[in-house]
Amino acid sequence: MVSDEELASTILHKLVRKRKWGHSHTSFANLSKSAPSHLKGDFKRIAEQLIKERLLISKPTSYGLEVSLNPQKAEKIKQIVRKYFRTAF
Repeated sequence: MVSDEELASTILHKLVRKRKWGHSHTSFANLSKSAPSHLKGDFKRIAEQLIKERLLISKPTSYGLEVSLNPQKAEKIKQIVRKYFRTAF
């Protein structure tokens, strides 16, 4: 079983790798694209939680919700990602 913290780290790591900080957005639907089908609902729930925690910035558009990493929370995001991934920042 995958913990919520691991899923949050996976979502954040994906956005960090793609350099989606601040004004560089990606579709909310893209966050769960690489997830196994049985975890897609959990990915959506965790992503919504990350938006509430202000780690992700949401931007509603006419074609759907867009998200990006909050640059003001960069240290906390990096700390979460480092816990599960070996990433050089």
